[in-house]
Amino acid sequence: MILSNRLHRRHALATAAALAAAWVLPTAQAQTAWPSRPLKIIVGFPGGSSPDLMARALAEPLSQALGQPVVVDNRPGAGGNIAAGLVARATDDHTIGLMINGNMTIAKILNPATTYDPLTDLAPVSLLAVSPLVLTVPASATATGAGFFDAARAAGDRWNYGTPGVGTVAHLGMELLKSRAGMAPVHVPYQGNPQVIAAMLGGQIQMALLPPGLALAQVRGGTLRAIGVTSRGRSSVAPELPSLAELGVRDMQLEIWNAVAAPNSLPKAHVNRLATLLTEIVRRPEVRQTILNQGWQVAGTSPEGLAQRVRADTAAMADVITRNHIRP
Repeated sequence: MILSNRLHRRHALATAAALAAAWVLPTAQAQTAWPSRPLKIIVGFPGGSSPDLMARALAEPLSQALGQPVVVDNRPGAGGNIAAGLVARATDDHTIGLMINGNMTIAKILNPATTYDPLTDLAPVSLLAVSPLVLTVPASATATGAGFFDAARAAGDRWNYGTPGVGTVAHLGMELLKSRAGMAPVHVPYQGNPQVIAAMLGGQIQMALLPPGLALAQVRGGTLRAIGVTSRGRSSVAPELPSLAELGVRDMQLEIWNAVAAPNSLPKAHVNRLATLLTEIVRRPEVRQTILNQGWQVAGTSPEGLAQRVRADTAAMADVITRNHIRP
């Protein structure tokens, strides 16, 4: 009889434990399931811009992988910094941002009034794609290749270069190139790259760093000439062009890039999951080709890989900003 009672109690306890486990497990899963509602990608540029096109290329496959809708929310202004500030301050665990280099590196250094600090308020997720700039000159330029830099050094400040504005990557990149190549052209800012191209065609400026999507159309049309690209080596975006390093410009590496960042408050597990999914998505052949057609070379990195790039680019560009006293 005693044995029977003991067996009965053990059975009752086992049944209770099983029922408790059956209740706790779904509850815990419900608490940890993420995302539990639509994920928002904030883009700091208007529809049709490079960051917008990239976000939209990723939204559908990311939605399929996550099992939740992924919504692209355009919030243009201040070179993407308004949107980056919204991402930095988001507390819903369902907001991320697709950003350009400046938003994640030098925003606060270039303008201390920026409402967020990219190094402390943003969590790097993944570097999606990179692209060099193209050092471009008028088609009438007689000096090309390495000889271009000899001519530029000889011209001193009699030559000008154009950019779409103070503090843009084209401006900072050219100041970096000037220090690496020992030349001294004078900066002339314009409203945008179309005006830069017009000024080159009109002979007002002698050079500019342009995105491949703009530069290569002009070069292939015979209206401009390309000297080389600013990446460390040749780029799949324009494999026919030499890197500036090949032409003798030492320690010259400059790329524009698109990356995904999250609020620093997003749990690390979610950041890692996003990074893994995004890396897999951008490396799919069809997505890779779409991104290449947009003028970008696929990267796809871990959060630490992007963090390392952020630190390196911040240090290089901060030096340019400080040394040249650049303010927007």
